[in-house]
Amino acid sequence: MNDISVPDYEALYASASAQAGYFTSPQAREHGVSWRALTHHAARGRFRRVRRGLYRFRDYPSSLYEEVVAAWLAVGPDRSIVSHDTALDLYDLSDIIPSSVHLIVPRAQRGLHPPAGVTLHTTTCALRDDEVTIREGVRLTTPERTLLDMVEAGTALEHTERGIQTVLARGWLDTARFRRAAQERGPRVGRVVVAALGTETRSACGTRRRTASVSPWKPVCAPRHGPVASR
Repeated sequence: MNDISVPDYEALYASASAQAGYFTSPQAREHGVSWRALTHHAARGRFRRVRRGLYRFRDYPSSLYEEVVAAWLAVGPDRSIVSHDTALDLYDLSDIIPSSVHLIVPRAQRGLHPPAGVTLHTTTCALRDDEVTIREGVRLTTPERTLLDMVEAGTALEHTERGIQTVLARGWLDTARFRRAAQERGPRVGRVVVAALGTETRSACGTRRRTASVSPWKPVCAPRHGPVASR
């Protein structure tokens, strides 16, 4: 890490470039940029303050999924993972545009108040390394995990079946493993997956979700509970 007394704006810009131009105040501190310096540059227009603790380089080019990056960073990149409808959209597995940014957080974080335009799903089990990948600068659930979460959440069958068939066509799916994981989600998920694959116990972990109002922000843990309203 750099000497915190010497701000390294080039390194901060390099880090922000992997996140659609966004960075958090802790990330700024890692590069020696103090809160006072953040306030100064935000006032001068070099940085744009998006919300408390979240900034963006003012002149950084816009990108298609920058609102997803902003939501993920706002909730916390170390405790949240892009999931469900949003992950499906990032993989281009659905023609439905999500009405909010979907994130999974640990059940211990269920007291979090989601920012506007964010839907939080909670899980009692930490996601395994092979259930998470990086795309568009964010951590998100893998296609297999995403599809299982969507089936468990009760997404319309035509959309999940289309997603499964697309993933198969792209060679992204280990069908035997996917079928086993679906069976662990319970009989309904197993039946949907078997039907989509063309061939079926109980979940130990679950997800719940809380949704905030929509804003312009454009080892296997299975969801067990339905959505609950945000506070």
